[in-house]
Amino acid sequence: MVRPGQWLKPPRTLLLYLFALTLVSISALGWFGWRLFDQERLVESQRSQERTEQIADRVAATLRGTLAETGDRLGVWLDAPDEPVPVRNGVLLLIREGQLTLSSPLRLLYSPIPSPLPEADPALFAEAEMFEFQQSQPSEALLTYERLAASPDPAVKAGALLRAARVLRSLQRNEEARVLYRRIAANPGAKVAGAPADLVARHALIASAADATHLRNDLAAGKWQLTQGQFSFYWKDTQSHLKRSEPPPAEPLLLSQAVMKIWEDRARDAEPRGQETAWIGQQPYFILWRGTPERRAILLAPPASILQPVFAALDARYAVVDSSGRLLAGEKPPSTRAAVRTATEHQLPWTIYIAPSQSMALLLSFQQRFILLGLAVMVIFLILGTYFIARAIRREADLLRMQSDFVSAVSHEFRSPLTTMRQLSEILALGRVPSEERRQLYYETMVKETSRLQRVVEALLNFGRMEAGARRYHFQELDAAALVRRVVSEFEQQSATAGLRLELDGPSEDCTIDADPDAISVALRNLLDNAIKYSPDRPAVWIEWSHIQRYIAIKVKDRGLGVADHEKKAIFRKFVRGTAATASNAKGSGVGLAMVRHIVAAHGGEVTLESKSGQGSTFTILLPAVEKS
Repeated sequence: MVRPGQWLKPPRTLLLYLFALTLVSISALGWFGWRLFDQERLVESQRSQERTEQIADRVAATLRGTLAETGDRLGVWLDAPDEPVPVRNGVLLLIREGQLTLSSPLRLLYSPIPSPLPEADPALFAEAEMFEFQQSQPSEALLTYERLAASPDPAVKAGALLRAARVLRSLQRNEEARVLYRRIAANPGAKVAGAPADLVARHALIASAADATHLRNDLAAGKWQLTQGQFSFYWKDTQSHLKRSEPPPAEPLLLSQAVMKIWEDRARDAEPRGQETAWIGQQPYFILWRGTPERRAILLAPPASILQPVFAALDARYAVVDSSGRLLAGEKPPSTRAAVRTATEHQLPWTIYIAPSQSMALLLSFQQRFILLGLAVMVIFLILGTYFIARAIRREADLLRMQSDFVSAVSHEFRSPLTTMRQLSEILALGRVPSEERRQLYYETMVKETSRLQRVVEALLNFGRMEAGARRYHFQELDAAALVRRVVSEFEQQSATAGLRLELDGPSEDCTIDADPDAISVALRNLLDNAIKYSPDRPAVWIEWSHIQRYIAIKVKDRGLGVADHEKKAIFRKFVRGTAATASNAKGSGVGLAMVRHIVAAHGGEVTLESKSGQGSTFTILLPAVEKS
C-alpha cells in the first residue's frame, strides 16, 4: 500500500500530469452529465405535460359525453316517466301539472308542495263551531260533531272527530278525547287545517317521552308530506317534550333543502336545458334538467357521483372546482404544471385541473436518479482508474529505485572483496611480501574474500532460481538443534570481530524436522547475518529453538535497529530494505529476507517478525515437526 507521503516523491511531474488530466476529465464529464441531466429533465417535463394535456382532453370529452347522455335520458323520462333512468347516488325529480315526483330511497322531510290529502269544507262545521265558541254550548257542539263524524267522507269524519276531541278536552273528559284521537290516528288519509289529520292526532296523544320519540322518528323518516313550516313546528315540539335539541337527520334534510331550491328556482331557470352546481349548507349538489318550468325532469346528485367513474382509473392528480372556485372533488388545484379545462371554453359545468400523478413524478425522479447514478459510477471508475494507474506508476518507480539500490548494493558487495583480492595479488606478484608469515596471511585473506564473493554469487543465483520456481529441495529428517549449532558456529569469528556473543538456548532432543539442510542453513545464515549487521554496539544475539504444538520454532533475537511498524510486511519483498538499515549505511542486497520467506514457505512453514524501531527484532521460523510414533 502506497502511503500518502510517497505520492510527492519522484516521478511527481508524471503524477501531477495524470491528476490534472483526471481532474479535467471529471470536470468535463460532470459538465456534460449536468447538461444531459438538465436536457433529460426538460424533455421528460415536456412529455409529462403532453401526457397531462391528453388526459385533460380525454376527461373533458368523457364528462361532456356523460352529461349529454344523462340529459338525453332525462328527456326520454320526461315523456315516459315509467321508463327507468339509471343514476348513481343521485335523485330524479319530475315536475308535472304542479306536482313533484321524487325517485329516491330517501323521503323528504318537507316538500315545497302541500299535502294532496283531502280536507273537508270548513263551512260544514260552522253550526257546531257556533255552539262551541259563540253560544258556549259544548254539549250541542259535541252532538253536532258526532253527527258529522258518521259521514262516509274520511275528510269530514276526520275534521269532525278532531273538533269533538277538542270539545271533550275542554270539558276535562280527556280519556274520551284520547279515544277519538286514536280513531283518527288509526285512519290516515285526510288532513285538517292543512296538516295530516293522523299527525295532528298523534301530536295531541303525546303523553310520554316514548310517544314523543315515536313521533320524532316518523317525522325523520318523512312519513307525511309537510311544508317546511309544519315540519319545523312538529320537530321542535317533539324536542321540547324530550327536553333536548337534536337536528333532523342530515341527508334527508339536505335533500329537502335542495328540492326546495329547485322548486323555487325553476321559474328563474326557464331554459329547457341547463345545469348548475348548488351548495346546500356545506354540501355541493349538481343539478341537471330538461324541460320547461311546468314540465321538467331533473337530476339531483353529488358531483362526486358523476366525477368518480371518470377519474377512478385516472393516473393523475386532479381537482374540480365550481364557478366560484370552491373545491368539488380531488385535491387542492396545483399552482403550476397543471392542464386546465375551463367551463366556458369546454362546455363543462366545472373547471378541471389535471396534474401529473405521484407515479409519473416518481418515474421522472427515477430516470433522473438513474442518470445521476450513471454519472457517479463513471466518475468513480475514472477516479479508481487514475488511482490504480498512479499506483502502478508509483510501484514501477519504486521497483526501478529498488533495483538501482540492489545493483548498487551488489556492486559494493563485489567491489570490496575484489579490491582486497587485487591488492593482495599485486603485492604477491611483485614479491613485496616482507615475510613468509605475511605471505600466508595474504593467502588466507584471499581465500576468505573468495568465499565471501562466492556466497554472494550463490545467494543471488539461489534467489533467482527461487523466483523462477526452479530451485529444488532435498528433504530429509534432521535435528533442528544440531543444524542451528552448526550454522551458529560459522558466525563465531564474525560475531567476535563485531564484539557480539551468540547465545544459544533450546532442548537437545525432540526437535526433528523434515527439511533441506542446505536451504534451512541459508535461511538461518541470512537471519544471523542481519542480526549481527544491524546490532552495532550491542552485547549479544540470541538464538533459541523450541517445540510449539506441531511446529519447531527457531528464533533469532537482537537488540539492534529494529523495523518500523509500516515496514514489517514490506521488508520480506525483494530489493526492499528498511529505512533504519539504509540510514545506518549497513551493507546488504535486499534479497536476504525474501529468500528466507521463499525457503520457509517451500517447507510448509511460516516466518514472523516482532520488532519495534530502536529496540531490536525477533525473527521466528516455524517449521512442521516430525512426529515420533
